[in-house]
Amino acid sequence: MNKPFSSIEILGIPFANTTRDQFVNQLQKRINHHENTFVVTANPEIVMYAQKEPNYQKLILTADYISPDGIGIVRASHTLKTPLSERIPGYDIFMDLLNWASQNQKKVYFLGAKPQVIQQLKLKLTKDFPGLKLVGAHDGYFKSETEIVATIEKQQPDIIFVATGFPNQEKFIARNRHLTKGLWMGVGGSFDVFVGAVKRAPKWWQTHHLEWFYRLVADPRRLKRQLIIPQFMWKIHQLKK
Repeated sequence: MNKPFSSIEILGIPFANTTRDQFVNQLQKRINHHENTFVVTANPEIVMYAQKEPNYQKLILTADYISPDGIGIVRASHTLKTPLSERIPGYDIFMDLLNWASQNQKKVYFLGAKPQVIQQLKLKLTKDFPGLKLVGAHDGYFKSETEIVATIEKQQPDIIFVATGFPNQEKFIARNRHLTKGLWMGVGGSFDVFVGAVKRAPKWWQTHHLEWFYRLVADPRRLKRQLIIPQFMWKIHQLKK
């Protein structure tokens, strides 16, 4: 199945140039057609990491789709005069697919987060998405992936969400995506947000593209990570035509 939308390249990373609804709709079609699919949701931090780590950049370029997760990516596209349609946050894709999976009785596997978060996740999924077929859930604190991989291969889930943070989640997917014909997607801290262990920025902050600032105020330890954003924008400014 061909890609129904174009891509915009930013620092060597091709981002899907489409709307959230069209993007999710395309993923649903591929799941229904049993097409193996690898999705990366990339923000400026991931792009800058890929700049420093050629092997990681090569790995994420094997993804079928890279979504612009982060207002910094969208702003960069405008600065480079190749504007993306809109920001497509990974958490929103995650929630859209959960809802759709519940409505269509799809099989889903979850990997990542702390053990207590996974326990809360399983309870909340049962309550909020009763139609979803939970075929496995494992926390991200494992020494061997043998058991995890065996379960995925046996259960053949339609969707596998990996929330172990970059670059580990993409590396895990690249190693194991051959096991199923489903959709594999790295979702960072989405499990924590879903169960309420980490609070997502209120709507006003999201609408005004200040979600990054809200997260920084809520957790000052993020400062080092947030400093990558101005570095990213400076790099984009240097490329400005």
